Amino acid sequence: MSSARRLLRHLAVASLAIVLLAPQTRSAAAQDFFSFLWSGGSRDTVSFSPRYAPRQIIVSFGDRKLYWVHKRGEAISYPIAVPREQSRWSGVTNVSSKRVNPSWTPTPTMRQENPKLPAFVPGGHPLNPLGVRALYLGSSMYRIHGTDAPWTIGTAVSKGCIRMYNEDVLDLYPRVPTGTKVTVTWKRFQ
Repeated sequence: MSSARRLLRHLAVASLAIVLLAPQTRSAAAQDFFSFLWSGGSRDTVSFSPRYAPRQIIVSFGDRKLYWVHKRGEAISYPIAVPREQSRWSGVTNVSSKRVNPSWTPTPTMRQENPKLPAFVPGGHPLNPLGVRALYLGSSMYRIHGTDAPWTIGTAVSKGCIRMYNEDVLDLYPRVPTGTKVTVTWKRFQ
C-alpha cells in the first residue's frame, strides 16, 4: 500500500473517531465534525428568465450560482465554488455521464502544482475532493460535483470544476438526466 493511501486511511479513521467519540452534549454554538463537512445546502427557488427552457442547467460564475431551470420562469438556485482566474472557461456543453461516489485521480498538472496530492482517492472516501456525486461535462475533465471542502463554496478556487455542497449535489443529481444541456457563463442573473 502506498504511503499516500496509508495516510488517507489514517485520516479517515481519525475523522471517524472524532465523530464517534465526540461528546454527545454540545453547546448551541458548537458545530460537530459531521455537520461541518455537510454544512450548507442553501438552495432556493428563484424567479428566472423565461427565455430559458425547463430541464437545463445554467452555471453563472458571476453569481457564483448553479441554476436548475425546472419550469419556465423559475429555477432552483444552488451556491457553488467557481474556477480560479487561470482556470476560467465558459460555453455550452451537456451532462455526458453521472457517478455516485466518484473516484478521483488528479491530473499531472495538479500533481506538478502540488506534489503532496495522492495519485488516487477512491470513491466514498471522506477526503475525496469530488464529494458524493459528480455530473461529467461533455468530453472535458470538468464536472459539477460535491466537495470535501464545504468552506470553499462561494469562492474562486477550483481548477475548472463547479463545486457544490454535498447536500445540494444530492438534491440536484436525481433531477438531471444524462444529456442535459449545461450553459456555463460569467453573465449575472441576480
